[in-house]
Amino acid sequence: MAATRAEFEAAVAAYWGARDDQLTASAISGAVGTGTAGSVRGGRHFTAMTALLARFFLDAGYPLDAIRTSRLGLPGYYRPQKQWDLVVVHNDTLVAAFELKSLGGPSFGNNYNNRIEEALGSAVDLHRAGRAGVIPGERPWLGYLFLMQDAKGSREPVHLAEGVFAVDPVWRGHRSYQERFSVFCERLLAEGLYDAVCYLVSSPADPTPVEPVVALDWRHFAAAIQARITYLAALGFPGPWASHA
Repeated sequence: MAATRAEFEAAVAAYWGARDDQLTASAISGAVGTGTAGSVRGGRHFTAMTALLARFFLDAGYPLDAIRTSRLGLPGYYRPQKQWDLVVVHNDTLVAAFELKSLGGPSFGNNYNNRIEEALGSAVDLHRAGRAGVIPGERPWLGYLFLMQDAKGSREPVHLAEGVFAVDPVWRGHRSYQERFSVFCERLLAEGLYDAVCYLVSSPADPTPVEPVVALDWRHFAAAIQARITYLAALGFPGPWASHA
């Protein structure tokens, strides 16, 4: 059963601690066996969203032990390993790995570059490990979900200081951090560093998610996940040994 829009919005609200108990319970149903429900009670911000993503694979017939929601380390090429927020591994194949990140205030500039470097480094490292044969099976599939806090500091223009060389014109015009991340996420997807990217803007005062770029909205993100599941299904995944309970 596909995740509903209401469940998606409830998962975003849960990030801010503004969860609707009924919708959040629906979002995490079926993922209790992975320990996700306990994490929700423990207050992990992205737990409801992680559970919602896990349900795509549970509903497709992947067994519970194939879905790891406790930041499983995957091998890298430039470093020994890196922990990912949600990992699906089945039949010696990395079915999917997800990074869920956010940027909040009051000082958005403090962690802006860190978020960029994290996303780039994680994708490049894992894909290179795949090409080196460190990760067996089908080509790794990566998903990236980013939540930007909607606040004055993320909406207002950011001064750009030119260096020795002129920057790419796309960054000029004193773009805000919200606008910068729109460009960044579009390029992550266009360059194939991630196979699915979702970019959201939300706030504690109004948790209903805004999706500034159509190609990066939840509908496209969910469709890309389903496409990965369909692709592997044609190759025999998850296989007759999977649990359909």
